[in-house]
Amino acid sequence: MGSTGSIGTQSLEVIKSLGRRVIALTGNRNTSLMERQAREFMPAVVAMYDEKAAEDLRARLRDTGIRVVSGMEGLIEAAAIKETGTVITAVVGMIGLRPTMAAIREGKRIALANKETLVCAGSLVMDAAEKYGAEILPVDSEHSAIFQCLTGSPREVKRLILTASGGPFRGKSAEELGHVTKSDALRHPNWSMGAKITIDSATMMNKGLELIEAMHLFNVEPEQIRILVHPQSIVHSAVEYVDNSIIAQMGAPDMKIPIQLALTWPNREMSTAPELDFTKLGGLTFEEPDLKVFRCLELAIRVAKEGGLLKTVMNAANEQAVSLFLQDKISFNGIYECVAGAVSGYKNNPNPGIDEILETDREVRQFLIEN
Repeated sequence: MGSTGSIGTQSLEVIKSLGRRVIALTGNRNTSLMERQAREFMPAVVAMYDEKAAEDLRARLRDTGIRVVSGMEGLIEAAAIKETGTVITAVVGMIGLRPTMAAIREGKRIALANKETLVCAGSLVMDAAEKYGAEILPVDSEHSAIFQCLTGSPREVKRLILTASGGPFRGKSAEELGHVTKSDALRHPNWSMGAKITIDSATMMNKGLELIEAMHLFNVEPEQIRILVHPQSIVHSAVEYVDNSIIAQMGAPDMKIPIQLALTWPNREMSTAPELDFTKLGGLTFEEPDLKVFRCLELAIRVAKEGGLLKTVMNAANEQAVSLFLQDKISFNGIYECVAGAVSGYKNNPNPGIDEILETDREVRQFLIEN
């Protein structure tokens, strides 16, 4: 799911190197890339969320026998298709929630790279996974690291240590952030990612979203998660145990490593990712995040502690605000102002259902578009 995006294209490279078969692909509007992917991997089904893109793709793939479906129902059909054992959810945004739940109800392994699914509906998703026997393996490098560090000793955890690169604006003051540009924000020092997550890294909202994800994935309270800025992105995260020993997972900053692990676990196979040479590292440093400068992270930590529907409000407002920033309609600092304003304007519901989550997501986005 989301095969034309950054994680999606890297996932297909990993799948190709492993010699695995692709049964279904999903995308949004990029018909040119999807056509190339479909012809290379020859899936049974391709789903395009955009109806016009689906029409175009049907014409392009008329000679292949590949079935093209569309809309949300098409995404759900592709995610739940019987022949698959593993679904990689690499779509960005709340669009991934319903298809992921459909795959969970089929008892599939979910290689999860879609933050919003757990941020907005973490309890519902994890409860459904337990009910239907679905396995959720994280693809984010940080959560994959924690998953690996927990192997063998999941009950003696003192806290999780979630590392952050600090993004392109590490060390800048709040005043300096008032003058940064879109091109500045999209210039990540370590990772090659899609535009939305790159901006989230620049605001450090991504680390707040990852904190909420970790709460659900590993059943911990927000107070049991410590965020540390680690500019080198070599220690991907760590677990501190009750005896004060710490186990960390390290590797080159390459998303192919956690993607492949989610597909092969509990086995490990040879990877095309670069090796980590300790003699060339120079040094590894760690520091506390500046919550006065990176206000989106402070807001996310506060929302994580409150829980409930406010997580959906924050996530929807952030997605829309990032979109507005990328369209040059608001400033970089305007992202925080939009999100904080939305969160302060909503009454919380501690236990929302899927329908309320989806409706609130729609309402918040529409409000920001109109205002």
